[in-house]
Amino acid sequence: MELYTIIFRTLFIYFLIIIVFRMMGKREIGKLSIIDFVVSIMIAELAVISIEDPKIPMLNSLVSIFVLLGIQLLLAIISLKSRKMRELVDGKPSIIIKEGQVDEQEMKKQRYNFDDLLTQLRENNIRSLNEVEFGILETTGKLSVIKKDEDSESSPIHMILPLILDGKILEDNLEKMNKTSFWLRQELKKVGFKDIKTISFCTLNDDGSLYVDEINNKK
Repeated sequence: MELYTIIFRTLFIYFLIIIVFRMMGKREIGKLSIIDFVVSIMIAELAVISIEDPKIPMLNSLVSIFVLLGIQLLLAIISLKSRKMRELVDGKPSIIIKEGQVDEQEMKKQRYNFDDLLTQLRENNIRSLNEVEFGILETTGKLSVIKKDEDSESSPIHMILPLILDGKILEDNLEKMNKTSFWLRQELKKVGFKDIKTISFCTLNDDGSLYVDEINNKK
């Protein structure tokens, strides 16, 4: 009888976890945030406990799993509306290489060494640091690389940095690009945008123009 209980619990927990992770949203395994990773481990451990000992009521594990799911969904909803919450939950990307120069202070801050850097550069098929314009350490720990464009030395490459998110100007990103909020507002007025709050996303293109996406259903 105990064997049938284990089989039933295994099948039930298996399909339940598939549903739970689908509800948590689509994200590649290698791109899980720290919180996603911790929640995944906890759910897996609760599942094992439920299957391993048939004497323990399965309801105990189910309640814990659904509590974790609820926390995860609540954080996801808040993160959609709040940039500060996104940064708290997922962290912020770090610029390790800027305009071809390695930022050693930022590397120390992130506890990221040159062995890590060289390993991830090789994974990006980079043979020399001279090939790199920008290197961004993402919140997942992956290094994103923007190569230098040898054919366009006269027009420097810009990183895709959001200047406006969810109707709010990101002053720190403007500073990185040596721009001001006054400059941004003036440029937006030139292309017909007078109210910052109607803008969902705005960034600067390589040619100096602005890419602007309005908030849907804004009235």
